[in-house]
Amino acid sequence: MSDRRKILDLFEEQDAFWKQRAAEGIERYRKGNGKLTVVDENGIPVPNLKIKITQKSHEFRFGANVFMLDELETPEKNDAYKKYFSDVFNMATLPFYWDSLEPEKGKPRYAKDSPKVYRRPSPDSCIEFCEKYGIEPREHALAYDNFFPKWLYDASVEEVKCELERRYAEISRRYADKIPTIEVTNEMEWEKGKTKFYDEPDFVEWCFKLAEKYFPNNQLVINEHTSLCWADKCRATDKYYSYIEANMLKGARIDAIGMQYHLFNKSEIEYEKTRFTLNPKNIYKHMDLYSNLGNPLQITEVTIPAYSWEKEDEEIQAEIIEKLYSIWFSHPNVEQIVYWNLVDGYAHFWDPDPEKIKASQGDMSLGENYYYGGLLRFDLSPKPAYLKIKELIQEKWHTETELVTDTNGSVTFRGFYGTYDIEIEGKEEVTTFNLSTKSENEKNITL
Repeated sequence: MSDRRKILDLFEEQDAFWKQRAAEGIERYRKGNGKLTVVDENGIPVPNLKIKITQKSHEFRFGANVFMLDELETPEKNDAYKKYFSDVFNMATLPFYWDSLEPEKGKPRYAKDSPKVYRRPSPDSCIEFCEKYGIEPREHALAYDNFFPKWLYDASVEEVKCELERRYAEISRRYADKIPTIEVTNEMEWEKGKTKFYDEPDFVEWCFKLAEKYFPNNQLVINEHTSLCWADKCRATDKYYSYIEANMLKGARIDAIGMQYHLFNKSEIEYEKTRFTLNPKNIYKHMDLYSNLGNPLQITEVTIPAYSWEKEDEEIQAEIIEKLYSIWFSHPNVEQIVYWNLVDGYAHFWDPDPEKIKASQGDMSLGENYYYGGLLRFDLSPKPAYLKIKELIQEKWHTETELVTDTNGSVTFRGFYGTYDIEIEGKEEVTTFNLSTKSENEKNITL
């Protein structure tokens, strides 16, 4: 065993525990029973008909951020980016960072023809991409002080609140009916805020109550960094748990809990720094704790570095991802898993100069932990990690079967929650069936 493979030792030690819990959880919480009944034009059941049932998508949300949409240096790369994204993911995180969305006061960059900002495609461009490929957009992040615009830095608390309300109102008018998930606050543990409002005791409460006003029908999400989510003591007194509970008790409508999972550790300290994060019992324990708050959990930002493009490093990255996704997917309260940067080698740049980007290829001095954290290599070729996620979603966690109707014209099946194509012998058009946690999962089909 190589030195790097040591980081998997807790998965190996707890092999029986996590594999059994994952398998049982996936079978129990990610699958349901469906019933289809075929009748003729007179409503009489039709027996002995062949029916083919093919899953087309998941109800569970698997995503990534879409920050490099049309941001790569060649049209070929941009086309490949869209293809690889849409081939696997049904959710995309959109950048609503205020500093880049409205760098100049009163001149927001919502529209497709807005001035370019690197790694910050306009919301309208992202929405168009999502609608084209049937991907659900996710907003990030409405009130993230660390990315508030410079023109607010010296403003009073009341001025910041006033501008925030204007921002909420604008975004609501344009996107509330297009983006179901609104991430309200993010990373509340910066040592120093960008604005005076950040240090006010009602920051989170105020931001969520305002969000409820402007996004009454959207899911409102809180989000936090990796250490608070996974490396605290796993008690009700943990910082993140406590401040969520406190703000809910004050009337903040927090609908879902975002939990980041970035392994931003340099290779030489990787083992030491992953004793909490790569510990199956610890992962389940934290998910169980936060489930006590009564809200769904979202794994919002995932980065698993490969540290290089060497075969073993990439295989270890894929193996870690397979184990983590299986654990998260098996937990009844988790509803989304969002990988962060799809492509290696771009996230650490804030300068879109193609020559600088090209010259940096493989330069580990820029941060091996960050540079190699994608699912695609710099040249847009898929890594084993990308192929593994695709295999999990489209093969291992996929239902496809052929059945024959009984004397009552019915078939029953058990499958993963999602949308299905139903092909019936003697019926030309394909019927759609939605197997969902939110419905009765029965459908009558007339020939």
